[in-house]
Amino acid sequence: MGFYDKLDKKVQDKIDWVFELIKTVEFIPKRFFEHIENTEGIYEIRVEFESNIYRIFCFFDEGHLVILINSFQKKTQKTPKKEIDLAKNLKNNIS
Repeated sequence: MGFYDKLDKKVQDKIDWVFELIKTVEFIPKRFFEHIENTEGIYEIRVEFESNIYRIFCFFDEGHLVILINSFQKKTQKTPKKEIDLAKNLKNNIS
């Protein structure tokens, strides 16, 4: 059972809504999608639901396909370095 499967149905619905937004709009609002500083091509999809914040790291494959590589519930103001390092490692192993 993965990260997504363990989430409440309402959170899953919000994540699905944000994914649909990303797929369909030409310019994605920064509050939903942003490049992670000091990385080569890693982005974070941001999902807020009630008082919780979820992050899903991803990157582009040849500019057309978004590859999701890891996700977590953000509990601190700053994105944890270990999560960024994990995303970099996963991206390097995939691409």
